[in-house]
Amino acid sequence: MLETLPKNYKERVFSNPQQPLDHFRDNFCQQRKRIAHKLQSSRMLRIAFHTFRRWKGTIEYRTKDILHVVQLLGHKNVRNTLLYVQLAEELFKDEQDYILKVAKTEAEICSLIEGGFEYVCEFEGHKIFKKKKY
Repeated sequence: MLETLPKNYKERVFSNPQQPLDHFRDNFCQQRKRIAHKLQSSRMLRIAFHTFRRWKGTIEYRTKDILHVVQLLGHKNVRNTLLYVQLAEELFKDEQDYILKVAKTEAEICSLIEGGFEYVCEFEGHKIFKKKKY
C-alpha cells in the first residue's frame, strides 16, 4: 500500500501543506496519540514506523525461508534477521498447518514416510498421514 502513495512533495500523505517535510514524525505521533485516546489504549503509543517493518518480517518468516526475509527487508547480514525468526517462532508456536495425505497401498505408505510424513490414524481401511506445511 505504501508503494502506491504519491512520491512528490505536493501531494503529501502524512502532513498538511503548511508543514515542512521533516515533520512527518511529529504528525505521525500526533495521529497515534489521537487514536490511542479514542481507543483508550496506551499500547497504541508504542507503535512506530519500524513496528510495521518488524511485523512484516515476522509474518513473512511463516514461510520458514530466512533468505526470503533477508532479501525482503534488505538486511546485509542474516544475523539481523534472526530477531524476526525468534519472534515468529514464539508467536506462531501453537499455530501449525499440516498437509494431509491418504495412503491405500503399501507403496503409497512407503512413499509418504520417505517424504517426511508421519502416521496419524486409520479410517475406513485407509491410513492417514500428516506433515507440517512450513
